[in-house]
Amino acid sequence: MLSAVRVVSLLLLLVLGGVWAYAWATRAPGEGVAEAFAGRIGRLFGAEMPVPSAGGVQLAQGVSLGGPFNLTDHTGRAVTERDFAGRWMLVYFGFTYCPDVCPTELGTMAAALDAMGPAGEAVVPVLITVDPERDGPAQLADYVSRFHPRLVGLTGTPEQVADAARRYRVYYAKARRSEMTDYLVDHSGFTYLVGPDSRVRTPFRPGTSPEAMAAAVSAQLANRSAATR
Repeated sequence: MLSAVRVVSLLLLLVLGGVWAYAWATRAPGEGVAEAFAGRIGRLFGAEMPVPSAGGVQLAQGVSLGGPFNLTDHTGRAVTERDFAGRWMLVYFGFTYCPDVCPTELGTMAAALDAMGPAGEAVVPVLITVDPERDGPAQLADYVSRFHPRLVGLTGTPEQVADAARRYRVYYAKARRSEMTDYLVDHSGFTYLVGPDSRVRTPFRPGTSPEAMAAAVSAQLANRSAATR
């Protein structure tokens, strides 16, 4: 009996190791290894739902992202998730010194909201920095103004930012390049559609088109409206 348990345990470790290696090799740009691993495990055991045709990724059953946070907005005002209660949000974790991915994804978010027309006014675009040491309110205020007039920048202490990132399962870490005197921040690159209850409804992969994002957000808003009638 003991040897059988050992054999089963060894096989399980080998399977998990293989899935981890596969997740590392096939993860999407900006997707953390742990994030990719969770998704592959979900698919392996049938827990992940199909990708919605309108765009975005369906959360695996039992997975909950989002929730409470205590941060400071780009005007210097302390805010929590309660300040956004009852409203939809598009949330992106990035930083103002990001050279390429962040501007691209924030531009996509802005274009998606504009494409929605008046309906887009129901959604608050939000950037949460993963570089609180450099991204204070003044830095964020200048940065967010370049993308959308309603874009809200949020920062905080390193501990506050880490707590918010953990609730969204966002990976980030400082990365120093030998040819640079300063640092960058490696981070996962999903955009999150957050419902009025502060919980994530749909994560959008990096590279999602504005049209697909706008269609998926519009569909979620329409479903919510129909459910409350």
